[in-house]
Amino acid sequence: MTTIYPPESIYNLIPREEVRFETPPRYTSKFRDQVKQEKQSGKAAHRTMGPTKVETPSPEKFLRKHSKEPRLPEKKQFVYMDGDKLRKPPIPARTEIPKMGVHSAKDFIRDNTIKNLLSAPRQPQPIYADTKHGDKQPLECSGLVPKYLKKKDYGQIPEYLLQRKVEEGRAQEEYDEYVKERVRQGAMKQLSDEERLSTLQGLKKNWEELHHQYQALSIVTDTGPKKYIKEKLEMQMKQLEKDIDLIERHKTIYIANN
Repeated sequence: MTTIYPPESIYNLIPREEVRFETPPRYTSKFRDQVKQEKQSGKAAHRTMGPTKVETPSPEKFLRKHSKEPRLPEKKQFVYMDGDKLRKPPIPARTEIPKMGVHSAKDFIRDNTIKNLLSAPRQPQPIYADTKHGDKQPLECSGLVPKYLKKKDYGQIPEYLLQRKVEEGRAQEEYDEYVKERVRQGAMKQLSDEERLSTLQGLKKNWEELHHQYQALSIVTDTGPKKYIKEKLEMQMKQLEKDIDLIERHKTIYIANN
């Protein structure tokens, strides 16, 4: 505030002499008159209908159609640089019969049609993509597909199958010896064909009777006895089905004598 409004002083009442600053004279170029004269001399040079010394175009030289388009050179007859040495022979005419050494009566169109109809469609080649951009390569040569043809034991029976076959044969021999020994001792006898067929027919007849009883049951099994009878018949029928299947599959049956 003291800078904007200085404090009051008695010296401020004394009149002071006014100070005047003299400005330097304005700069003036020495080429000013020359520039002004040049500007005025060319300012109104073409205020009329054009320069008076320009030649007026002739009315006969008007613009014609396609006159400014590029023109091709005149057509000339083509001539080979080396003459007619490299030129191919002309195409034979329709009436000319070509000379062929071997004549065949085969109908190539019909044979090709039959061949295409009977041919199998081409199977797509298995491929794999090895980059994120989808570059494809054949899968067979990649090493990702196992080739069992190159294994040392290809086409040979595995050892465990041979061992299992030997064990099965030994077990069958032991069983046959056991059966023969039991038959020799009289503790087991072989069922004849007539007895086997009669037993099979009896089992089937029993199954039919149980099935008839099962069909006569009530549809709604809402009590305990009904559920018990139904479950009992189902269990008996299932056991008979197992026995029938066993007798039908095996032709030779042995029975132990008590």
